[in-house]
Amino acid sequence: MTQEPRSPARNAGPAGAPGDGSGPPRPDGTWNSGLSAEEFAAVKGAGFDPVGQVLGTAVFTIGYTGVWGCPGSWSATDGATVPSSPWSSSFAPLVRTMYAARGLALSRAVAECGALAGDGIVAVELRVAEFPAGGLEFTVRGTAVRARSRIRPRRPFTSHLSGQDFARLVHGGWIPAGLVFGIALATRHDDWRTSRRAVWTAGNQEVDGYTRLIGHVRHEARTRLALEAAKQGGDGVVVNGMELHVRERECTTYGNTRDLDAEAVIVGTSVARFDRSRRPDGPQPLTIMRLEREH
Repeated sequence: MTQEPRSPARNAGPAGAPGDGSGPPRPDGTWNSGLSAEEFAAVKGAGFDPVGQVLGTAVFTIGYTGVWGCPGSWSATDGATVPSSPWSSSFAPLVRTMYAARGLALSRAVAECGALAGDGIVAVELRVAEFPAGGLEFTVRGTAVRARSRIRPRRPFTSHLSGQDFARLVHGGWIPAGLVFGIALATRHDDWRTSRRAVWTAGNQEVDGYTRLIGHVRHEARTRLALEAAKQGGDGVVVNGMELHVRERECTTYGNTRDLDAEAVIVGTSVARFDRSRRPDGPQPLTIMRLEREH
């Protein structure tokens, strides 16, 4: 990497820094990587060297959600204004836990990257799975890399992008800022207006209550994703994917009815453009040396 990222940087130090021919530090004399051969070549071509595989994990017990009873006729998707914040919604305790668990696992992977003197983590995989003893296990895994440059970022970046996509990003004048999440939950009471449209005898028609529910949580998740990216100084987000989970639970408050809980999770990488003012856009001119002898 020959250009300085837009984010503040720190000095790499004197001898032994990448760029003086010594290569990345190897505490154990070797390193391991989760990259494929193609990813490894792409990362090397972008001016980075792998320094080791990193892992961060956290196991959380998920219990209290903050929602009591049934919402009845009221619903966040029936026109009520709900702030786009995990600290002021009915599911606030659960949403805060979801952010905290992912953030803790990610921070532990970043700590391992720092211990290897890495500048960032590429090809990050985030997995959430049930833990055998109860609760959920949040796992972050990736490969720490170090730039062959004397310009060091203040903190290691994290990115879900593969080695090839990471190289394309850098060659295009962009640098990852960090992995970001957008998480939102909402609930809707399945009242008579939606129930009569959801049965097979209702024919082919839209169940607008369900449409508003999933539209609401997806919008909230996108809003949270943009806010998280802005906190990291990113200009935009490269989205990895969006998950939507809809769960059914019984509602005993209003008779034999049910509630629907919808959860939307978006994961992406916040990216920032670095200074390319000293490098003209487009293909670079070739330097041609004359080979014939002059008489």
